[in-house]
Amino acid sequence: MTKTEKFLKAWKQYEREHDHAPSSAREVIEWAVAQNLIELPKVDPYDDLAEDMSRILREETAVDGKGRRYRVNQSVRVTKNGVQLGLWGIGEYCSYMHTEQWFTQRREGVVRDCYKLKIDVDHYNDINSHGRHYQLELDFSEDVAEQEMDGAA
Repeated sequence: MTKTEKFLKAWKQYEREHDHAPSSAREVIEWAVAQNLIELPKVDPYDDLAEDMSRILREETAVDGKGRRYRVNQSVRVTKNGVQLGLWGIGEYCSYMHTEQWFTQRREGVVRDCYKLKIDVDHYNDINSHGRHYQLELDFSEDVAEQEMDGAA
């Protein structure tokens, strides 16, 4: 059984046994480990620290001369020897090609998220018994303009 299959099996069992109440992933994992459905992983400290480093690099921001808060570091997903990893660089020192790839990958992620959200909304609208349909707006032009006016980033 794959990790995904184990996790989904544990989730479904937890969810049934807890009367379909919303729960945190942490609660589900603690329960699944206690039930011997999932084993605690043997953690590679370098992988753990690398995850911390990636999170910290992703979150680092600065303010430019025009008062705009921007991300300092850029990560581009690449595959080397069959392993996917992120190559990090400080934006002002990255090549145009690296930066273009970073923008493209981030935009593709937004598009994927919007598509998945649309599917979820369409499904909900098809099955809901409330008689009300959720109206999804995917044109973010006004939202972005509003954020620019507020100076939010």
